[in-house]
Amino acid sequence: MAVVQCVPNFSEGRDLEKIEKIVEPLRKKEGVKLLNYEADKNYNRLVVTVIGEPQQVKMAVFESIEVAKNIIDMNVHKGQHSRFGATDVCPFIPIKDMTMEEAVNLAKELGREVAEKLSIPVFLYEDAATKPDRQNLANVRKGEFEGLDEKLKDSNWIPDFGEAKKHESAGAIAIGARRPLIAYNINLDTDNIEIANKIAKTIRHSSGGYRYIKAGPVEIPERKITQVTMNLTDYTKTSMYRAFEAVKMEAKRFGVNVTGSEVVGLCPMEALIDVASYYLGLENFDLEKVLETSLME
Repeated sequence: MAVVQCVPNFSEGRDLEKIEKIVEPLRKKEGVKLLNYEADKNYNRLVVTVIGEPQQVKMAVFESIEVAKNIIDMNVHKGQHSRFGATDVCPFIPIKDMTMEEAVNLAKELGREVAEKLSIPVFLYEDAATKPDRQNLANVRKGEFEGLDEKLKDSNWIPDFGEAKKHESAGAIAIGARRPLIAYNINLDTDNIEIANKIAKTIRHSSGGYRYIKAGPVEIPERKITQVTMNLTDYTKTSMYRAFEAVKMEAKRFGVNVTGSEVVGLCPMEALIDVASYYLGLENFDLEKVLETSLME
């Protein structure tokens, strides 16, 4: 049976009642398994991970997108994460017996339904992108919700589905297909956001850093720290330990220390094996030497 993963991100990370309403359609659905959901009040964002039979996942995710449209008002939304919609982004990741082309088709099917039934303009991104400048999510989301009206006047930014008009309260949505990525944040013992910004700028690909790192700065006021927040878009080519060590090295330039890190959502076991092999100096260590791998056979 084909298996797809979907990781929709919603612009709500503070109101627990709203969060539960958004997640509810993904619970106890035949052919769909809710693996994880994490809310961050500083980002004001909810990251959900579901997996299952492609069509069943698509239908369940559509229901959550509809709920988000009805209960999130982007006109009053504030948070430290870039966003332009109530459901900001919704990627499909082929996991088993499924090609990237099939994941792209699934993204297009969902995009058409969202535009037609919910009147939300849809942009296809990453492997589903219809234009080269739409592959990068940062380009698609540039200007955020507040800049959508002006952006949609540009003929180059006509939505892939729906009218060139933002939904009054739900904004727009990016739907796509991609490989697995790791959402990874590294903590700095400073509340100076400019230091985090300079470090992020140094390591991210768009500024001349690592090819498979997207990065930015975030404040965590209640802890009096900042984070370098990252997406590792191909952990097999830019590993977690390389990102971690790069941030540590750059932080020293400012007299700042790395105090920890966090993974948002789920992380592939292979990525953690890579980290363990590096820091422990393990030789010839792979998935076959992980106890739980044998238990699943």
